[in-house]
Amino acid sequence: MTTAKSWKIGREIGDAVVKASSNPNRRWYGPHMAASVRAISERIPLVDFVLEIRDARIPLSSEYELLRKFSLFPSKRIVVLNKMELADPLELKKWMAYFQGRNYLSYAVNSHNKECVKNFLNFLQSQVRELHKSGHSGHTTTMMLLGIPNVGKSALANSLHQIGRISAAEKGKLKHTTVSSQPGDTKDIMSLKIGSHPNVYVLDTPGVLPPKLLDAEICSKLALTGAIPDDIIGEKELARFCLTLLNSSHEYKKWAKLSKSQDVTGSLSNENSTSSAQRKRQYPTDHTQDFIVYDVRRVLYETISAFDGNLEDDISMGELIETQFAALRTVLRVTEEAKLVLVMCFKVWWTNREWNQLNRVDNMFSLYGVIIKMP
Repeated sequence: MTTAKSWKIGREIGDAVVKASSNPNRRWYGPHMAASVRAISERIPLVDFVLEIRDARIPLSSEYELLRKFSLFPSKRIVVLNKMELADPLELKKWMAYFQGRNYLSYAVNSHNKECVKNFLNFLQSQVRELHKSGHSGHTTTMMLLGIPNVGKSALANSLHQIGRISAAEKGKLKHTTVSSQPGDTKDIMSLKIGSHPNVYVLDTPGVLPPKLLDAEICSKLALTGAIPDDIIGEKELARFCLTLLNSSHEYKKWAKLSKSQDVTGSLSNENSTSSAQRKRQYPTDHTQDFIVYDVRRVLYETISAFDGNLEDDISMGELIETQFAALRTVLRVTEEAKLVLVMCFKVWWTNREWNQLNRVDNMFSLYGVIIKMP
């Protein structure tokens, strides 16, 4: 397979993260991470299962390196590819086959989809039953969620806890772990019950990165998927990289129909509550239906289509991105001085609104750059 182009801005972002990781005052590996590593290391030998949570968009780059220090039985470790809704389904299937070929148990999950979480819980319960058949005598099974920052461990733990308690018809107040789009918000190990008869608990743990990062390509992927704090690189640079990947792919062509449509944001205020309710019923869980996103997609399509420069050239790509920034400021109704607002909008949609899906994946399958979810 062909190798994806290495863009200058991607190399610069990766190099900046590598350099920051060599700084003794590095921000992502503070005292809380060192303490977390010690606490996790003490507990790993005591748990029944280790669920290694990875980002489905970057299955290799989001590996939890601490696990390399432990000799786990294959049946004890389960690689969980979270955020599957943000990954290319065909390529995700290849990754599942890749892990299967290496005798890893693996499972892809969307922690925000109840049906998907319920199926995952059934899978975990089947693993617990197999464990008891093999002679496990304990009345309680413990599973530890491990992963780098911002792969969705806490969101998945909360969903498993909620659905597990409902399925078991248990009463009582639900517990919740802290969920945030910012890496490093989980500070302590927290236990949540996800099953009864037998009792099954998950331990949600803080996200941990290695004390020092050496691979610039991996670092650029971690920065784009939110594992590295944005302000280490700069939100504007991340937005530039995001647009670079979009502009160099063909996915924007899916938005051609939007360039011929009317400005739907202007007519939004004229719609009554009935039509609004109809939209909610039609798209009950898809946040991409915000009409401002349609305008953003339209502008991106039109600017890329009208550009006659060489998109293989870094300088030409930079010129296109500046044109896009200017057009998007108009759509988002922000001034030149409020450019940071524009960039933050990119990050909100990117990590939380799910209107575009980064798929800068590992070279093994050389997948194309950016996948944009369409309604």
